[in-house]
Amino acid sequence: MAFRTKTAIALVIVARTLVGAPVEHRHLKQKRMGEVEVTDQGISFTESGKHADHSRVWKYEQIQQLELTESTLRILTYEDQKWRLGSDREYVFDKLPADFAKTTYPMWKDKLDQRFIARIADAEVTSLIEFPAKLQALTKGTEGTLVFAEDRIVFRALKGGASRTWRFTDIDNVASAGPFDFSVSTWEHHGSWNTETREFRFQLQRPMEEARFNELWRSVEKLRKENR
Repeated sequence: MAFRTKTAIALVIVARTLVGAPVEHRHLKQKRMGEVEVTDQGISFTESGKHADHSRVWKYEQIQQLELTESTLRILTYEDQKWRLGSDREYVFDKLPADFAKTTYPMWKDKLDQRFIARIADAEVTSLIEFPAKLQALTKGTEGTLVFAEDRIVFRALKGGASRTWRFTDIDNVASAGPFDFSVSTWEHHGSWNTETREFRFQLQRPMEEARFNELWRSVEKLRKENR
């Protein structure tokens, strides 16, 4: 399944470079420097020297999952890893330049489908309502602000690495067990082994009215059906 686009994009013969950045490629036992280039057709990685064979070019439809944080880019491909019983190969790039995520997120959020995972908070979103909230976890939760916009939900974490942005079209379901409870479920790859529903559950620090939740649920369902 190829990445879907929200608008028609004209076919171009030569890829147009949008972003180029030095990065650190994470190997099994070490890390090496290289260059990531983002174009309107895909992503490429170039590693020079004796490890030039690690260089890769991916069209967007060749990427199973693309995950972006403030400092890391993860690309899950369809390549088999024979030494891991055929699980799909993942490429991880660290130490992204400070402006990399700010530059690429606006491009990818409007172009790519639900396989784009934004582990950052959309800074340009227009908030309709906000709730101070705690994202629950097995060991230690993260406090922040849950922001509801017209077409997405944003969690602005107080500590780095825990922020998230979910477009309504990325969401499998939203649920609530009461006025102080809210959860978002999405389909995500866990590691490089399988795809499953992942739930993000929040403790709200002020109540969400039932009418507000119902309105949000209907909005999510409407966009999901339109994008099937």
